[in-house]
Amino acid sequence: MPENPHHHFKIHKPLGMLSQLNSNEVRQIKSKRFLSELYDFPKGTMPVGRLDEKSEGLLLLTTNGKLSDNVNRMGVEKEYYAQLDGVITKDAINRLRDGVEIGLAGKKYSTKSCKAERLEITPSLSPPDPSLRIGRHRLNSWITITLTEGRFRQVRKMTAAVGFPTLRLVRVRIGNIYLDDLDPGSVYPLADLVF
Repeated sequence: MPENPHHHFKIHKPLGMLSQLNSNEVRQIKSKRFLSELYDFPKGTMPVGRLDEKSEGLLLLTTNGKLSDNVNRMGVEKEYYAQLDGVITKDAINRLRDGVEIGLAGKKYSTKSCKAERLEITPSLSPPDPSLRIGRHRLNSWITITLTEGRFRQVRKMTAAVGFPTLRLVRVRIGNIYLDDLDPGSVYPLADLVF
């Protein structure tokens, strides 16, 4: 049986890092951090989806461009833990589940229905980055939210639309691949990516 010619990785993208290997600009953006500082990735490695700079957690990378496109089109579930400003209500959870209207590229967009639950116990995660200053906010709460789509800053826009802005956002699962106990900045090679 031939060996898989592609390389796959799961990483814990830390807060403040872009979901790209390097700058697309001719001159490097000195104030920005890129995935290439975490590991010597093989040529042609690309992220499967993205996490915005202020989000953290599970990010998959692969050298298989076709697989990357397929995952983004297949509606693979992506699960997030979101720490919210305020104690979220049942009504707000139900609104998230049903889909809410958010702004996207200057237009209104209605999100698809999703899974959302309030977490009664604070999830076991790495400590928050000190720059988040979470202790300076009012009471907060955690939810788990699972989407099959991934628009730009979607979870943040959704929680803000129901009156509970996101303070911290951590992706913990993509399909059947979990963040597990990877520390921020850790890279773990995978034998394959199967969803």
